[in-house]
Amino acid sequence: MSQPDFSHDGARTARGTAFRYLFMLCALLSILTTVAIVATLLVDAVDFFSDVSFVEFLTGTRWSPTNEPVSFGVLPLISGTLVITVGAALVALPIGLLTAIYLSEYASERQRSYLKPALEVLAGVPTVVYGYFALVYVTPALDTFLPLSTFNALSASIMVGIMIIPMVSSISEDAMSAVPDSLRQASYGLGATKFTVSTSVVVPAALSGIFSSFILALSRAIGETMIVAIAAGQTPRLIDVTDPAGLFLNSIQTMTAAMVQIGTGDLVGQGPAYKSLFAVGLTLFVITFVMNLISEFVASRYREVYR
Repeated sequence: MSQPDFSHDGARTARGTAFRYLFMLCALLSILTTVAIVATLLVDAVDFFSDVSFVEFLTGTRWSPTNEPVSFGVLPLISGTLVITVGAALVALPIGLLTAIYLSEYASERQRSYLKPALEVLAGVPTVVYGYFALVYVTPALDTFLPLSTFNALSASIMVGIMIIPMVSSISEDAMSAVPDSLRQASYGLGATKFTVSTSVVVPAALSGIFSSFILALSRAIGETMIVAIAAGQTPRLIDVTDPAGLFLNSIQTMTAAMVQIGTGDLVGQGPAYKSLFAVGLTLFVITFVMNLISEFVASRYREVYR
């Protein structure tokens, strides 16, 4: 009778243990990278707030880190970021959701095999290309019937919206495809049309994934840099909600564009103007972090309903 090969089992166990620790190391590395980024932002932001009042930073209505009189009010940058985000949402969310419904419920396998990869090509286009396209083509086209500035929020919002459409449509389509066919067949058995099944059964059942796609896409829009830096301009101004046309027709500046301007400018590394880069970055991180927490909370609630 042959003896069991314990050496082979031992080698396999050792190999499994090695891979386990390797995977754990990769997970820890990603966590440590995030912690290091946050710590760096915190250290330099705290140093900035030792020179500039935290209340002044959050409530100030003028952003001028280099020109006299110097002011570090972040509200104009936040308002500019919100304008771009809202404009991009108006473009991307309905188009992305309708595209996802078509791909999931109406398109054949052959059509889906062509359309989905073609749509996702948009996600691979460099954002600097989107920015120059907005500046060179979109703005002149819109200027034929709108009184636009050379740099404006409207063309930047449109291009940011186009950029995040693949994120909305792809994640939403995956969520809809995961809905059990039994729900569809039950609705068809009751005499429902495909449109009714798509909008009244599939979309509500996949709402957690759809909402998550919205939040992820908007987080991507908030953090977009090159499109807004090229097409939206560098004019920090507090938005006037009583003038809807002026929100999008004029030049604005977002938080990311301000960070680019500060980081590439001729500023002293130890001065408050340079350190404000980290305070703005920390503000941007907190906003996107809160949005992700809201996404997780809402998605978990809907999972409870449709489980």
